[in-house]
Amino acid sequence: MLTQSVAKSLDLVMLVDDNETDNFISKRIIEITQFSKRVEVKNSGKAALDYLKENEKHPENIPSLIFLDINMPIVDGFVFLYEFEKFNELVRNKCKVIILSSSDNKRDIDKIINNNHVIKFITKPLTEVSLEEIKLNNI
Repeated sequence: MLTQSVAKSLDLVMLVDDNETDNFISKRIIEITQFSKRVEVKNSGKAALDYLKENEKHPENIPSLIFLDINMPIVDGFVFLYEFEKFNELVRNKCKVIILSSSDNKRDIDKIINNNHVIKFITKPLTEVSLEEIKLNNI
């Protein structure tokens, strides 16, 4: 049974993952729980960075929350976060990053959790329970 949260839904979240199945599941759970009004799905770190760059001057298109996978080809989660630092203050302050990964590499987790923009690490798959926890903690 789906629970109703007292927190209002976010306007926009972004999923950044090269796995289409994971994106489909995550997007559906976000829609079903009404966690966010809109979901922007990007299948690579580069596509996500390009989207943010194109929308830098359009705050309504900047996500409040980015669910970021670590292990992706070419632009992985680490490179994404490095490049994210170069965005203007509006983008950096509005976007909070949650790592959504199947990685259990402690070194990777420790390294990425220490990034200033990363507020949480969630192990895949994204669930109603993890979204509820995010809402309850006002993330």
